Amino acid sequence: MSTPAFRFTLFVAICLSVSSAFAAVNFEKDLLPVITKKCIECHKAPFEENGKKKEPKAGLRLDASWAILKGSENGPVLTPGAPDKSGIYESVMLPKDDDGHMPSKGEDLTPAEIKLLKTWIEEGANFGGWVGSVAGMPAGAQTESAKPFKPRPHDLFYASLEKEVKPLSDDLLAKAKAAGAQVAPVKVESPLVRVDFLTGVSKCDDAKVVAILPIKENIVQLDLGRTIITDGALKTLAQLPRLVSLDLRQTKITDAGLEALIGLKKLESLNLYGTDITDAGLKHLAKIKSLKNVYLWQSKATKAGVKQLASAIPGLKASIE
Repeated sequence: MSTPAFRFTLFVAICLSVSSAFAAVNFEKDLLPVITKKCIECHKAPFEENGKKKEPKAGLRLDASWAILKGSENGPVLTPGAPDKSGIYESVMLPKDDDGHMPSKGEDLTPAEIKLLKTWIEEGANFGGWVGSVAGMPAGAQTESAKPFKPRPHDLFYASLEKEVKPLSDDLLAKAKAAGAQVAPVKVESPLVRVDFLTGVSKCDDAKVVAILPIKENIVQLDLGRTIITDGALKTLAQLPRLVSLDLRQTKITDAGLEALIGLKKLESLNLYGTDITDAGLKHLAKIKSLKNVYLWQSKATKAGVKQLASAIPGLKASIE
């Protein structure tokens, strides 16, 4: 039989174990060693080597909290609470052969290290008082943390579309790519994808569009611009239940073909630039109440027809010139 002292000791051990399991990531203790070992070589303050000044890659420094918050020459890389909005996380998740994959040389982050980075961002990206190098630090630079992420309405909309959607299997992705499609997630770790045929627009016909039907549940963005599709392809597109953005610029679709799109209840953006679409086709579009943007530059639609379309869908922005 256990003694009171033993039971007390066991209770304390359990409490400490639980506390440790739910402890926040300590940046300086847990994550900084990983960054120092695998990232700092290319992302530290400018220095001279063999008489030449070496700048941090992409203008991004990871040797100071204020520098990480400043970001790279392309903008911010860290959005507290949102790993999928943080370039510092997205870059380590890219395929090894992607130009944006990080680290670009040397040893990759392990799955455990990537999970640690993700968790730190999800918890708010708190540096815990760590500042790091002050070389080149501007006066008044932010050193604590960035502003918490606030999802935009569009982010929330995509999040709602992700429900009950399973990630695509390697087999389905391979078949879509074999048909000439380029498939990419709309954001890190999302099952929703963007599809285009930009590397083979002259070969993308109605049959190639049929080939992407096995992944129809996951497609939210589709670019068929400059392809050789006909109205037949639009009948196939009517089967994409989560299609939000559709680019049909400079294709040979007709007014009659647009009728097939009426059933796309999630469609928000439609690009008809450089097509032969007239006011007759816009009458079909007027029945797609989810539309928010329609691009009609260099089409055969008239200002009067566009005005009538805009009046049929409150809040619609229809651009004709």
